[in-house]
Amino acid sequence: MDLKPISYNKIEQLIRKGVNIPTPLTIDVGDEVNIDQISGKGVKIYPGCRIYGEKTVISEGVQLGYEAPVTLENCQLGPKVELKGGYFKKSVFLEKANMGLGGHVREACLLEEEANGAHCVGLKHTILFPFVTLGSLINFCDCLMAGGTSRKDHSEVGSSYIHFNFTPEGDKTTASLIGDVPRGVMLNKPPIFLGGQGGMVGPLRLGYGNVVAAGSIVREDVEAEKQLIVSKSPSGKVVDLIPRAYPSLSRVVENNIIYIANLIALEQWYLHVRSLFFEHQEFGHLIFKAILENLKITKEERLKRLRDMAAKMPGSSDKEKGKTKIIRAKQEFYEKVKLLEELLTGDAGKSAGEKKRDQFLTALVKHREEHGGNYIEVIQSLPPSASTGGTQWLDVIVHLICGQAGKILPSLNSFKKYRSNLV
Repeated sequence: MDLKPISYNKIEQLIRKGVNIPTPLTIDVGDEVNIDQISGKGVKIYPGCRIYGEKTVISEGVQLGYEAPVTLENCQLGPKVELKGGYFKKSVFLEKANMGLGGHVREACLLEEEANGAHCVGLKHTILFPFVTLGSLINFCDCLMAGGTSRKDHSEVGSSYIHFNFTPEGDKTTASLIGDVPRGVMLNKPPIFLGGQGGMVGPLRLGYGNVVAAGSIVREDVEAEKQLIVSKSPSGKVVDLIPRAYPSLSRVVENNIIYIANLIALEQWYLHVRSLFFEHQEFGHLIFKAILENLKITKEERLKRLRDMAAKMPGSSDKEKGKTKIIRAKQEFYEKVKLLEELLTGDAGKSAGEKKRDQFLTALVKHREEHGGNYIEVIQSLPPSASTGGTQWLDVIVHLICGQAGKILPSLNSFKKYRSNLV
C-alpha cells in the first residue's frame, strides 16, 4: 500500500532538479505547480511548507520556511529571496527580499531588492522600493514606500506600526505615498523613518528624509523634506456624527489621484527601464510579467475605491445645507468619476515626456554598456544629470495626469501646482 501523498511525484522531480528538501513527506506541492518554473540551484524548502499555483516561480537561492512553515500561492520569487514563515499570495519578491516569521502578504504586493520585514508583518497592495525595512507586528496595507540608498541607509517602519486604511464611512480611498516614484526610483534620496508604536491615517503623503517620532499618529500630509514630525493627540470630545460629510474630500481625492499617477509612472519605469534588467535573469520574463499584472491590479483597486466613494456623494446631510462649495464638489465628483476613470486608464502615461524619456534611456543604455552591473549598481552610478533627466520624465507623467484630473474636477479646487505645470 502506497502511503505517499499525491504531490510526492512533483517533490521527487524537485529533488532530482537539485532542490534541497530535508523532509520530503512534510511538503505539499499542488498538482498545478509548474516544476519548470522552480530552480534547482541553491533552493531549500524546510519542513511543513506548501507550494501552490500555476504561476508560482522560485528562482535560484530561494529559502522557504526556515523559522516556520511557509504557504506560497502564485508568488514570483527572484534570486536569494527568503520567506521564513507565513502566508504569501499573488505577490512578487525581487532579489534578496525577505520576510520573517508570521508574514501575511496578500495579493498585489511588490517587494523590490532587499526590501524586508521582521516577524508578523501584514501587507496587501503594498509596494516597497529597494532596502525598505519593516519592523515587527506591523499592518502596512495600501502603501508605496521609497527612500534610502543601501541596507545601512534605508527607509524604515518601526515595530507595532499601522497604516489606517479604512474610514468610519467604510471607504478605502486611503492609499499613502511615502516618498514618491519619480525620485524614489533613482535610489539616491534620504530615508524616511516612521517611529514605532505609531500610525498613519491614510491617504497621506510624506517627503524624503522625514522622521516621525515614536508613538505619533500622522494625520496630515508633510510634503516638505527632512522634518521631525511629532503628532499631537486630538482633544477629547463627543459630537454629532454627520454621515457622508467628507470635509476633506478635496484632499482625499487629490491624494488618491496622485497615488494612481505614481503607479502609472512606475509602470512606465518598468516597461522602459527595469525590463532591460530582467532579460537575462532566470525566469526574468515570468517575474516581469507578474509585476506588470500586479501594478494593473493595484491601479484597478484604487479606481474601484474611488468609484465606491463617488457613489456615496448624493444625498448630503441636512446639516450641510448652506455649504454650497462642498455640495457642489460632491456632485461634481459623483457625476465625473467616469471621466476621471477614463483619464486614469487611458494612454496619457505612455507618451507623456517622450522626449525626456528617450534622452534618459539613451544615457542609461550607454552608461550600462560602459560600466556594467546589476540594476541597483547601474541606477546608483548614473551621472546626476542622467538621474535628474529620468526624474523629470516621470514627473511629466504625474503632473500631466494630475493636471488633467484638476480640469475634470474644478470644484474640488485641487491639483493647483499640477494644473500650472501642464506640459
